[in-house]
Amino acid sequence: MKRIVLFLITNLAVMFVLSIVASLLGVDRFLTANGLNLGALLVFSAIFGFGGSIISLLMSKWMAKRSTGAQVITEPRNSAEMWLLNTVERQARAAGIGMPEVAVYDAPEPNAFATGANKNAALVAVSTGLLRNMSQDEVEAVLGHEVSHIANGDMVTLTLIQGVVNTFVMFLSRVIGYVVDRAVFKTERGTGPGYFITVMVTQILFGILASMIVAWFSRQREFRADAGGAHLAGKRKMIAALQKLGGGVASTLPPQQMAFGIAGGVKEWFSTHPPIEARIAALQAAKG
Repeated sequence: MKRIVLFLITNLAVMFVLSIVASLLGVDRFLTANGLNLGALLVFSAIFGFGGSIISLLMSKWMAKRSTGAQVITEPRNSAEMWLLNTVERQARAAGIGMPEVAVYDAPEPNAFATGANKNAALVAVSTGLLRNMSQDEVEAVLGHEVSHIANGDMVTLTLIQGVVNTFVMFLSRVIGYVVDRAVFKTERGTGPGYFITVMVTQILFGILASMIVAWFSRQREFRADAGGAHLAGKRKMIAALQKLGGGVASTLPPQQMAFGIAGGVKEWFSTHPPIEARIAALQAAKG
């Protein structure tokens, strides 16, 4: 979850800064000088939208290390760190990717994440809580899950999806800003304060809604990463790891419900991970 949350927060921050820079440089005034130029606006939105998501991707590994305080293992200090390196190396080789950096960060909750712009130069990090509270078999399955995220190119996929939604967020917010500025604030030439206020407010609101779309795609990728973890470490180990993360929860969802990762409630719309029950049910229903 940290991987996606950090990416989304970074993306929103980058997009906000880029919007301010565009305003200061007079890009918005250029787009609205002779009425709203929709073609030029779409090109501008795509450049800044994909630019924002790509910048977020390139910063993802650095941001993850800084925000969690993760320490990359360069020289193993004990048998546990040596086992971590050897396990990730074996799984990376089996998944057909380059050896990721392996890091440990101090946190009480069992957690792990993988991030990076390049699948052959990624980062896999685990919390101290994960190492303390899970068996070696369960940790192996979690590592397989994260290595599968890298092998599946999930960060790049989510970056492209984020670029598309960013484009529409910037495009629609400026169209609405232009209409409100003309209809409500009665600006006749160029753009007035109403345009910039409306653009900033709608961009934040649309950005939050866009995060729901990205979160939905993220939930679908989690099922695939679980399957990859089961392939690399074994289905039994992957299910055991999920049960431990869910507090020993058993699978109760029917197949038609687990396919959509339905858990109920608005909170789930913004969740980057499906319910544990749905993930376990998907693994149990899978062949092999």
